[in-house]
Amino acid sequence: MLDLERILSDLDGAVLDAVRLFWTTRKAQTTRQQRAGRADAGARGAVTGGAQMNGFIALLSRLLVAARVPENCIFHRRAIDLPGYYRPTKQWDLLVVADGTLLVALEAKSQVGPSFGNNFNNRTEEAMGSAMDLWTAFREGAFNSTRRPWLGYLFPLEECPGSMKPVQVREPHFEVFPEFLDASYKARYEIFCRKLVRERNYDAAAFLVSDRRTHAYSEPAADLRLEAMVRSMLGHVIAFEGAGA
Repeated sequence: MLDLERILSDLDGAVLDAVRLFWTTRKAQTTRQQRAGRADAGARGAVTGGAQMNGFIALLSRLLVAARVPENCIFHRRAIDLPGYYRPTKQWDLLVVADGTLLVALEAKSQVGPSFGNNFNNRTEEAMGSAMDLWTAFREGAFNSTRRPWLGYLFPLEECPGSMKPVQVREPHFEVFPEFLDASYKARYEIFCRKLVRERNYDAAAFLVSDRRTHAYSEPAADLRLEAMVRSMLGHVIAFEGAGA
């Protein structure tokens, strides 16, 4: 486990590398699609490219290998489909499958400006729906095991005026929950990630904000730090190994 502790000791540096790759990849995707005259060029073009999260996925994969998870049990980019209950399959960003048992499933999403409003609703609905689909499929025996998998959610957000300013809510019939009053999209995402874990939709969530110009990043909430999510994930797979699997 020495390599694992070494990586964890410099986790901040590794996360910064992943954030830098996020922004450079996103910029390259947008530039390519604009030059090609693609219909989804621009902000949506960078999202549909998908590869901007590869730095984070590579870091998590490296940590899993350091925790003695065989590389042939770790899946990303390929063989990332799991059966669902409400739909035939869903692709996850990172899976660990060992001895016919689903150990880890990770969803990695992000959002950058300018369209924070519509995208916030889409992101929240996607995350809640994916969790419900997976847990219902698990209950129905889709993964051939009674061992509960670990489910994680990773979300970087652009830190900019659009995500930081307070947002008004409409209350034509009933009052919204007070934590949402005058909450920015940054605050809304933090609340959302925390509630995903509190309601046991996900076992752990990580929430980061970063600046596209400087690539500097921060983690606004201690309970949603990437290190906390990582240690939760690794504890789950190490416990599986310790059980003799």
